[in-house]
Amino acid sequence: MCRSIKTLRPPVLPHEATPDDIRAAALQYVRKVSGFRAPAAHNREVFERAVDEITEATARLLATLEVRGGHSASASASTSAGVGPRSAPVRPQVPGSSPDVV
Repeated sequence: MCRSIKTLRPPVLPHEATPDDIRAAALQYVRKVSGFRAPAAHNREVFERAVDEITEATARLLATLEVRGGHSASASASTSAGVGPRSAPVRPQVPGSSPDVV
């Protein structure tokens, strides 16, 4: 694997991953897999699309990871990247009833 790609989740990363951290890792991954540091003009669009897709997938992953014995992954990094966990709203619990999802 590319040595430039760093682990982006706490507690390995002392702070929450920023959108710039996530995009930089995605760019390094695409560079490594494609074998190109910078794509030729005729490959630029597919190269950038791959970086965008990997950035989004990485933000979703970090937003939904659960780290046992630590804190859950960064929701703020994914929120600022425009991606976050999706969960259904929960109705307030009435005494004597069980909670259900809306």
